[in-house]
Amino acid sequence: MALITAMSDFTLFRDKMEQAKVSEAAIKSFERNYQSLVNEETGMISEDSITPVSDLTDLDSLSSATTTFDPELLAKTVVIKLNGGLGTSMGLQKAKSLLPVKGDATFLDIIVDQISYLRESTGAEVKFLLMNSFSTSEDTLEHLEQYEDINLAKAEDVEMMQNQIPKIDAKNLTPATNDENPSTEWCPPGHGDLYAAIAGSGWLDKLLDAGVKYAFVSNSDNLGAVLDANILSYFAESNKPFLMEATRRTEADKKGGHLAIRKSDEQLLLREVAQCPDEDLESFQNIDTHQFFNTNSLWIRLDALKDALQQHDGSLPLPMIKNSKTIDPRDKASTAVFQLETAMGAAIECFPDASAICVPRSRFAPVKTTSDLFALRSDAYETTTDGRIALIAARDGKPPVVKLSDEYKMVDMLEGLGTPSLKDATSISISGPVRFTENVTIKGDVSFTNEKSETKWVASGVYQDEDVVL
Repeated sequence: MALITAMSDFTLFRDKMEQAKVSEAAIKSFERNYQSLVNEETGMISEDSITPVSDLTDLDSLSSATTTFDPELLAKTVVIKLNGGLGTSMGLQKAKSLLPVKGDATFLDIIVDQISYLRESTGAEVKFLLMNSFSTSEDTLEHLEQYEDINLAKAEDVEMMQNQIPKIDAKNLTPATNDENPSTEWCPPGHGDLYAAIAGSGWLDKLLDAGVKYAFVSNSDNLGAVLDANILSYFAESNKPFLMEATRRTEADKKGGHLAIRKSDEQLLLREVAQCPDEDLESFQNIDTHQFFNTNSLWIRLDALKDALQQHDGSLPLPMIKNSKTIDPRDKASTAVFQLETAMGAAIECFPDASAICVPRSRFAPVKTTSDLFALRSDAYETTTDGRIALIAARDGKPPVVKLSDEYKMVDMLEGLGTPSLKDATSISISGPVRFTENVTIKGDVSFTNEKSETKWVASGVYQDEDVVL
């Protein structure tokens, strides 16, 4: 009886979402996830239900390798960047893509440079979209006003809005309410919302009508992910509906979602850490067992996506991820809620003939924490001719492992730290109030510790395989 009662309450969610002018595609997607919640589906993927992926086609080994874009394929391609994050975990209040990463250049500036380089070097008017959220749209569009001369300044030309969905009262599975701050009643649905957003916004039909067949999708904070002639040709020739870029896991990303094969039907799938039972966490993080992780860079055939959406009544059956939160994230005593999310890469299991390709680490340079930003700003990364921010070749695809103490959790605390050379560093650990002078070089594994409250300066010089107590 409780099951029937709870499920009947979805009308309350539908009414709320319709009043907020949420698209039908997003409503159906949320309804599917809500019913999974009501049915007490955990979304967990146990270790004994999957087998590891032992081998993938390697981008560097393709016999038909090319670095030259086919103009005909480019005319059928759109680049989509996910740009909905604020980076609040790093203390940011604006779109994360507006954070300077190399000198004064922001993520967004570098992305625009990548698109501009592609257009100038090929002569093709490559199509470009940003999936903004309600939190990032205004700041992003204001920043893009400076790029009016290359048709990247108007919302109708570049913007696809991410949806918002209601938070769910954990006690009775009804729409959660907060009269003091109604905006907290809503939350983002995760990047799996891409499919509902592109369909519900009308962009899917608009692109298909314009003859666009292929979409390359990646995160705005991954500056290594640029449109690649080799992968585009491979994807088009393969006639696959969906292709995931994966790369080999290192200790730096053992918590990232990994590829696996479901034993019951031999289907490729993506398992995120939130879908891993606690007892299987050790296996999940074993980079020798599960060797490939999702870079969140995807290639999608838009006609196949439309067919899949129609087949599943307008929403892809992505695994639901349940997050337990409070309605006011700053008040742990406020109403307990569930926030339902889906992962974009999980769509790999919605296409029976989907595939994945192993790409070099140079195509994966995301910034999720201040530790990532500290590494990216160093000389371990360089700006390539096509606008990517990538690991230098000498690092052989292995990023330096950076560990910063809580003093540096927020970006503003990172700004005065200084930037030592990390091109030869295996790892660097910084604990306590520390500042680097100029010309500090790190080699191998080095740690700096200051247990006092007074800031200590690291003198110029080379530090190699040592623990430095200041």
